[in-house]
Amino acid sequence: MAAGDPILVTGAAGFIGSHLAYRLLQLGRPVLGVDNLNSYYDPALKHARLARCTPHANFQFEQLDLADRARTAELFAAHKFAAVAHLAAQPGVRHSLMDPHAYADANIIGFLNVLEGCRHQRCGHLVYASSSSVYGANKAPFGTTQNVDHPLNLYGATKKANELMAHAYAHLFGLPTTGLRFFTVYGPWGRPDMAVWLFTEAILQDKPVRLFNKGNLRRDFTYIDDVTEAVVRLIDRPPAPDPGWSASNPNPATSFAPWRVYNIGNREPVEVNELVRLLERATGRLAKREPLPAQPGDMLETYADLADLETAIGFRPATPLAQGVHRFVAWYRGYVADRGALR
Repeated sequence: MAAGDPILVTGAAGFIGSHLAYRLLQLGRPVLGVDNLNSYYDPALKHARLARCTPHANFQFEQLDLADRARTAELFAAHKFAAVAHLAAQPGVRHSLMDPHAYADANIIGFLNVLEGCRHQRCGHLVYASSSSVYGANKAPFGTTQNVDHPLNLYGATKKANELMAHAYAHLFGLPTTGLRFFTVYGPWGRPDMAVWLFTEAILQDKPVRLFNKGNLRRDFTYIDDVTEAVVRLIDRPPAPDPGWSASNPNPATSFAPWRVYNIGNREPVEVNELVRLLERATGRLAKREPLPAQPGDMLETYADLADLETAIGFRPATPLAQGVHRFVAWYRGYVADRGALR
């Protein structure tokens, strides 16, 4: 891949996208970031994330809704990308119950427009965000060789659709694609709709921590720096067709086409109640717990099998949850204090 060509990072104002863009810039890679800066959560946080990247001469940003077919085509026509890291999406399991059309627009139409752009530009590698939600009703631990045909929510179904769409383009047009099934990513600059942020905010404001299924959910919490490290290692390694792939015994993780999926997780599922205890330790405050019933669409456990990722790129997560939680709480206190109201 040409060293001078930028890497396109979609969702560059988002949690994972902003961290990836920042890390690539630190490595001397030019980055073109795009984001629609929507109001799913406070756009001020998105602008603050972008502000970390804008001092770099190698960073460009364009505000763009990837569901806009014409403007997305113009973006790809105007640039030659070394690779594309497609991290833009409408996130959130519970929100998909309230606004399903937002998921069709962002996660299906937007992804199709990116695939078309990569196809016509002859992109060397499309890396895109999938999700642990594709495993749905499967039994943990989740390995990429499992079939993923029973999603429990629309968000997970759109991510499975992304993997299928990517495979079609890999087969038809030889577009190398790698899907990344992220497992509960957390850390500084994280999302306000996710548990680590919500629980921290509640504890510091002396408000109840809402624990669905009474906190008896297990999640494979994965620290953002570990996620970014895995993506950086993969981005310059486009997949090749698997010569051992068999139509009579198909491997769901590989293909006769240049297509691959990987889990990006921590390999250590932790009960949500334990997360609360770690946050109490990090904040120095006791939580007020509010036990609630399980929510529709929630998975009881996520647990990543990383064997194939370790074989491919030697990846092992390096951040224990207690350490990552302390880092998040320290960042959160500073971020809120900078805005004049430590909560």
